[in-house]
Amino acid sequence: MDKLINTFGIDARCTRLLEFSSVDELRNHWQEIAEARRQGKLLIIGRGSNLLPTGDYDGLVVRSRIMGRNCIENDRVVICSGETVDDIIAWSLSQGLYGMENLSLIPGEVGASAVQNIGAYGVEAKDFITSLHALDIETGEIVEITNAECEYGYRQSRFKKDWKNRFIITDVTYQLSTTFTPHLDYGNIRKVLEEKGISCDIKDGRLTAQLLRDTIIDIRNAKLPDYEVEGNAGSFFMNPIVSKEKFEELLAKYPNMPYYPVSVPAPSLGRAGEGAVKLPAGWLIDQCGWKGKTLGRAGVHDKQALVLVNKGGAMGEEVVALCRQIQKDVLERFGVEIHPEVNIV
Repeated sequence: MDKLINTFGIDARCTRLLEFSSVDELRNHWQEIAEARRQGKLLIIGRGSNLLPTGDYDGLVVRSRIMGRNCIENDRVVICSGETVDDIIAWSLSQGLYGMENLSLIPGEVGASAVQNIGAYGVEAKDFITSLHALDIETGEIVEITNAECEYGYRQSRFKKDWKNRFIITDVTYQLSTTFTPHLDYGNIRKVLEEKGISCDIKDGRLTAQLLRDTIIDIRNAKLPDYEVEGNAGSFFMNPIVSKEKFEELLAKYPNMPYYPVSVPAPSLGRAGEGAVKLPAGWLIDQCGWKGKTLGRAGVHDKQALVLVNKGGAMGEEVVALCRQIQKDVLERFGVEIHPEVNIV
């Protein structure tokens, strides 16, 4: 059996790992992939940076190794699915193309960015994706899919719902900009810039895209563990979105609670979605006393409660047990459900 790649450092295997380095190679394996899908034994991954295996996977794991990047007209770039998002951000800055700086140091690959709608510090992949190409496993054809057709939401897309295991992404087109317009109003970006003596006023001319990228990297490095040292998948939970009424109820009890207004109505809340607010899951978990605590060989990172870590030799089920206990404690204290962002298989 082949090793099932994952940044959690879980020792897991799969029946077969298929890596492809070109569209033609992918199409040559189409029938094998389609058969695995029919049997319910297909798993499509990137770097495994958003994956938690709970055991060996009895099936076919498919991973893109297609590499390449190309600037086209109107500040658009076409990036192959096997490229790493962070590498693409560094490259785009070298090309004088801006916008994705807040996504710096996210370890995922380009194909996964379009599936997961990765996001950080107020910026999401959907803000830049215009279209993508993918193998339609049902037909064996390479198709073009637009941003609108993906129906993106917070850490969501059709690839995670009704399109799950139907498409394998081969490239993604991002719309960037030749004008640097920083996004500074999420988290502690402004505070860290000011501590560095850098004015947040873009007119001042001192804040550059590279400085913003470096600052985001510093912030992430300060609170997120290196998965090569301590296995993890980054943020384990999604930040919950609550109704205006629930938010006001909690704010009355916890006046220092951080929060972020949701710019668009939350469909999952129905009519209550108007005025919805996003709460930091890390803060909720921290208030329940979990930061730095362990359960067996799994634990909560001591600098960021949103991150679950493999303390050494943990099995996937141990991480799941920790996840469930945290969910239970947050629900009991705040009446708020939190859900994993990580793909548990």
